[in-house]
Amino acid sequence: MSQETRKSIRKRKKRRLRKRAFFILIPMFLVVVALSYGTYLYVKADSVFSESYEEDSQAKSDLREEKVDPTEDNVSVLIAGVDSSDVRNNSDNARTDTLMLATLNKKDHSVKMLSIPRDSLVYIPEVGYEDKINHAHAYGGMDATRETVENLLDIPVDYYVKLNFEAFIDVVNAVNGITVDVPYELSEQNSKDEEGAIHLMPGEQTLNGEEALALARTRKLDNDIERGKRQQDIIKAVVDKAMSMSSILKYDNIIDAVGTNMTTNMKFGEMRSFVSYGTKGKNLDFETFTLEGSNYMPAGTYYWQIDQTALAETQQVLKNHLDLSTSATASDSDGTTTTSEDPESESSDSY
Repeated sequence: MSQETRKSIRKRKKRRLRKRAFFILIPMFLVVVALSYGTYLYVKADSVFSESYEEDSQAKSDLREEKVDPTEDNVSVLIAGVDSSDVRNNSDNARTDTLMLATLNKKDHSVKMLSIPRDSLVYIPEVGYEDKINHAHAYGGMDATRETVENLLDIPVDYYVKLNFEAFIDVVNAVNGITVDVPYELSEQNSKDEEGAIHLMPGEQTLNGEEALALARTRKLDNDIERGKRQQDIIKAVVDKAMSMSSILKYDNIIDAVGTNMTTNMKFGEMRSFVSYGTKGKNLDFETFTLEGSNYMPAGTYYWQIDQTALAETQQVLKNHLDLSTSATASDSDGTTTTSEDPESESSDSY
């Protein structure tokens, strides 16, 4: 074999080695980058969400015999969107503009989300009489809201997450908007309370944070029930967008958006257990519903009067989903229908 032939063979071998090295090193590099990014997000989430944690006044719900472990148990989470902002400067006595109760079943890999109309006439244990459920937070914060929901639904509320308007806006913007179907033309104020700042036409479209908030809050052309359904659709749209591959590199911004505008009684380790509901490789069974009822206007004040038969059915559905072996016993209402002075002016009730 000539010297030139041997040189040619050596060159071809080197090229093959370089190609092999390339195909081996690139995946290794991507794995290292992914692990590094994942580690960074984990550390950041731990730091940010730990700052959102507030010590629970109750070690567990009074309707539980022992504290739940979300890695093993079926649990409930109360989600409260609070009508507060830097402009209004009302974080201490704000109402809940959105109130949802989610139950999570570990075995069935399912979530049921109940939207509770903000004007629902319910018994509020904190004050001892009936009033709009969204006033409970103004009377006694999340403790009063949690107790009121437990009394209404006769199930334990294990965890709560409270978010303000800024969180909603920032999260939607962090995922570059969400695609939803706007049911009708609407004109609404923005988060700075500027009237008519948001104008949307009907149809499927991508909304930014301010626009999505306006759609979530409006009820001028329908009612609180339809608004609750819209809010559920918007939340699902946000979750779907956040879980998509296109949003992976935006998780940093999502963590900042949520963490700086949230308070919760969940520790970071407990939050981590919920990730499995979206990452176990099978479709999440996600069902949404609301509390049926009718309009009720004693003395000219509007309330949503909950249908008691439908309420009993809803209570049983939630109990079954939580796999509660025995019916929880909530605090009894005194049966009064006395209403109270508003903790805030009625002006914000336009929403």
